[in-house]
Amino acid sequence: MSDLRSLLDSDPGPRLAFLPSLNPDFLAETLVAFANGEGGSVVLGIDPEIGQADRLVGDEVEGVLQSALALCRPPMRTEWQQEETQNGAVIMLRVDRSSELHVLSDGRALVRRGSENRPLSPSELEMLVGNRAMGEFETEEVPGSAREDLDEDVIDEYLEKRQQRNPRGALLPKNRLLQQIGALGADGTPTVSGMLLFGKEPQLFLPHGRAVFVKFDDGPAAFRTEERARLSQAGGSEASVYLESDPGSFGYGRREEITGPLARIVERGWRVIWEEMGKKAVVKGLQREDQTEYPPFAVREALVNAVCHRDYRLRGSSVEIHMRPDSLEIISPGGLPAYITVENIVEEHYSRNPRLVNGLYQWGYIEELGLGVDRMIEDMVAAGHPPPLFDAKSHRFSVTLQNRKDLEKIIPEWEQHMNERQLKAMQFVQSNGSISNGDYRQLCSHVGAETLRLDLVDLVNKKLLLKIGDKRGTRYILR
Repeated sequence: MSDLRSLLDSDPGPRLAFLPSLNPDFLAETLVAFANGEGGSVVLGIDPEIGQADRLVGDEVEGVLQSALALCRPPMRTEWQQEETQNGAVIMLRVDRSSELHVLSDGRALVRRGSENRPLSPSELEMLVGNRAMGEFETEEVPGSAREDLDEDVIDEYLEKRQQRNPRGALLPKNRLLQQIGALGADGTPTVSGMLLFGKEPQLFLPHGRAVFVKFDDGPAAFRTEERARLSQAGGSEASVYLESDPGSFGYGRREEITGPLARIVERGWRVIWEEMGKKAVVKGLQREDQTEYPPFAVREALVNAVCHRDYRLRGSSVEIHMRPDSLEIISPGGLPAYITVENIVEEHYSRNPRLVNGLYQWGYIEELGLGVDRMIEDMVAAGHPPPLFDAKSHRFSVTLQNRKDLEKIIPEWEQHMNERQLKAMQFVQSNGSISNGDYRQLCSHVGAETLRLDLVDLVNKKLLLKIGDKRGTRYILR
């Protein structure tokens, strides 16, 4: 159970909702959205804008909860926690991600988008049903493994980090906690997620659970294109082309296989990338500041996402990290899960491996659930680079960070179809990196807010701007 007091200081988001008044319809929608996605918490009796709202009575809350669950098909299991504040009682309801698809009594299936609930389209619903039908591979027990194959030092490190993040969390016996987080099965056998997170030598049981770093020499673009085409036909990976070459020969300059539990893969992968990244010293005032080729957060986020969101059912492929003079590409096996697409990846969140995600979050490798892609984009743009390139195929997903300063982005020929206000907005983004609705209202104070909102929507639809953030935190950056 999450710490209620810490949630009271948080903003609504993909895993947190506030319900100021006891409304069974809205509560049912939110419970269904959480169960179909990543799970989440609903705080009753608090309006995040003004503080305390309805005064809550236990029996009344129980009645509203039962009414809400009666609207859910099938009902989901919930837990609740009550906290007394100086203004009265506050109650938190917790619902976990479900292995079933949940709908409302009127047939709608909902998920979270930012801090709101939204219905799934028929095609999205079909993709989610297909994803659920496959089951969750990370929960399967690893054949031939035993509790002794997990590393006690790694487990203890995780538990220490978890306790630091949740100081009020309940202290359970070690094996009981490992079962609770899905690392051990009911009989004590390690699961796929347990082996990947805590295994002494996870690759003995899951050989594909590794990462491969390759730094390519700056060969002719035509050579790379031909090799990629050949690989695509052969069904191989780009890194495998150079396995027979000597390091330093035409092809690649460094190749590293990175193994161990996932936390070590992230640490070692980051260390290798750091060693190979260009760096320069910049003096700001009296302070010397080191700047890296790519923003550190963007690199780490792409690396963490690759190892925790990849499809571990695909046993023939590893996570690949390709570094070139003009780009850093991180490739993870498996396409995007459920209803996630390249177009909605900023706004939507759905994890293929929620236990791996939660494990790395508790460990501290994920700073805030559901917001990493937004910040990755923001950091790249703030550093003067284009936003990351996301590419999704049925069998792979890649993120490419481009080492190309792009402060003077060229506007397409149809700029003559933009109005004067939109040209001002584009100039503002080029000068400042992003624009908010408030910024735009100040630029065009004589124009109504709805007209300005539609201007920005039009620029997004024309693929000039990319919308990031949610509600008051919404900003627009160059695509």
